[in-house]
Amino acid sequence: MSKIVAIIPARYDSKRFPGKLLERINEKTIIQLTYERVKQATKIDEIIIATDDQRIIDECRTFGANAELTFVSHKSGTDRCAQVASEFWGDDIIINVQADEPFIEPDIIDLLAQKMQDDSWIEIATLCTEIKAIDEKLNTNIVKVVKDINNNALYFSRAPIPFDRDSKGDTPAFRHIGIYGYRNKVLQSITKLPESTLEKTEKLEQLRWLENNYKIHAFETDYQGFGIDTPEDLKKYL
Repeated sequence: MSKIVAIIPARYDSKRFPGKLLERINEKTIIQLTYERVKQATKIDEIIIATDDQRIIDECRTFGANAELTFVSHKSGTDRCAQVASEFWGDDIIINVQADEPFIEPDIIDLLAQKMQDDSWIEIATLCTEIKAIDEKLNTNIVKVVKDINNNALYFSRAPIPFDRDSKGDTPAFRHIGIYGYRNKVLQSITKLPESTLEKTEKLEQLRWLENNYKIHAFETDYQGFGIDTPEDLKKYL
């Protein structure tokens, strides 16, 4: 039976907020808070923090987490996950949880894990939530997704999609929640693909997978996602 492994890619030198994973909220670092939330999920068999920096390894040891040092050269968290997951079986399920989400709900991790376990045909799965505010739809830092009738992603974009030409406002728009589930054999394959044209244009790696005909199933959830991307984000919780 396949194992479900949660991998938390933890890059130290974030462009907008270097070292943010070692910042503290109520005496605990962001990486510890994220790990503890993932640990509350009931469907996960193993948790690994995949990092590029010894400082994060040292911090993880203080709260008993399993952490592995990965190549500094990785361009994405997906690449970091793939390196660590290369030691697992091809049929194992890998859940990629962003390290800067210290308030992630364990239930949505379980939701994604359960969907991957129940539907063996799913190659890659992710989550999305309906956008309610127009400023979110227009915000280029918020990634949007449009889906087909079977909830497979058709496209991801920083632009407001779908474009409401007649301004009727009756077509829902969805925000992408950046947690992924992969079959490990698929994860190993997609990280070997060269960067694609659309990926380079939008700076979204999931477009590489779509361009190469991999299907991404996007499940809808009410969870909004609360990542710590900037020092200003952190101040909200201090």
